[in-house]
Amino acid sequence: MTALAHAGTVDWIGVRPGRELPMQVLSRAVAVADHGLTGDRTGDRARAGGKRQVTLIQAEHLDVIGRLLQRGAIDPALLRRNIVVAGISLLALKGQRFRIGEALLETTGECHPCSKMETQLGPGGCNAMRGHGGITAKVLQSGEISLGAALVPAGIAAGQP
Repeated sequence: MTALAHAGTVDWIGVRPGRELPMQVLSRAVAVADHGLTGDRTGDRARAGGKRQVTLIQAEHLDVIGRLLQRGAIDPALLRRNIVVAGISLLALKGQRFRIGEALLETTGECHPCSKMETQLGPGGCNAMRGHGGITAKVLQSGEISLGAALVPAGIAAGQP
């Protein structure tokens, strides 16, 4: 149950500069220990701590959510998650530490959809996301995360099964 087929890959990065403001799409971001991503409303808050410093979702779930809504793959910016990762089951990282780019993060829970998804995705948006909302994580060690970066559980070398 602890084996993963291979590393994941960062496909998309975005930050939420403020409540209700549009996502800013980035090619790289800096994860700051005990805060989150620089430029994100949770990462820029003065108080440290918290379990929802970074949110991640699987790229494969964007298509699933779209199909459940009878449309194409969903634009990640609509879901307001920070990082889209392909090629790895994020739920398999439950309770684990993982490296993503240069940063070290730890899974803190699932990122359940909220009623805002009804506005973002239309009627049924929240239900379409159930089980596909991704995970939340806290930043244990600062570092840069860029498009194409590997996501691997801590202790496993990047590129190794």
